[in-house]
Amino acid sequence: MSYDQGFYVGGGNEQSNQSSSAYEFGQFDYGDQSQYSSPSPSQPTMFTPSPLNTDPFTGGQSNVDDPYADEPPLLEELGINFDQITQKTLAVVNPLRSTEANILHDSDLAGPLVFCLAFGVFLLLTGKVSFGYIYGIGLLGCLTMYLLLNLMAPPETPMSVACTVSVLGYCLLPMVLLSGVSVVINLKSGIGGTILALMTVVWCALSASKLFVTALTLHNQQALILYPCALLYGVFALLTVF
Repeated sequence: MSYDQGFYVGGGNEQSNQSSSAYEFGQFDYGDQSQYSSPSPSQPTMFTPSPLNTDPFTGGQSNVDDPYADEPPLLEELGINFDQITQKTLAVVNPLRSTEANILHDSDLAGPLVFCLAFGVFLLLTGKVSFGYIYGIGLLGCLTMYLLLNLMAPPETPMSVACTVSVLGYCLLPMVLLSGVSVVINLKSGIGGTILALMTVVWCALSASKLFVTALTLHNQQALILYPCALLYGVFALLTVF
């Protein structure tokens, strides 16, 4: 009898526990259901991309900056300006062309280096290994012209070594053209080669003296600068012809 009573008592307790749990489950408050509702078809949500350098968590500007944003271009760091190279080359090709003086004071050595290498390569194609003569005579001539120009120039407009090398190197362009002609034509075969070499020397010297006079404002002394420039380029003409 006690066993049955215990069984029924236990069963009653289990039923009461189930009813109480069901009551508690039914009384659970889910809160406001409006925030879980899906958007209405009349108001579609559109994706708006975030701007650059925006923090995806806070929506503000990101603190991480590009370390290469303020870096100058590579050619500018190397000192290569194609605009100035073009202007100096056109001033050499046409000695009567007006050139700004501030461009001539720029120590641009990219053009002279290319012209010297091209001059040596053309001579190499004719069987003459003259790279040592080109750089040796060029260095000696540039230093001599630097001393001469600073003796003639006024104190307020001095001439630097780099500017002297730049002007003389750019004015080597006609001599490079002469060396290119010597690859096809033998300049020692007749009087035509000698005349062509003399014209090239005058062309180079006239261009160099014109640029030096413009840079140093020595408009009445171009003939004095023309003579040493002609001597320098005459040595390069001898290397080309002979």
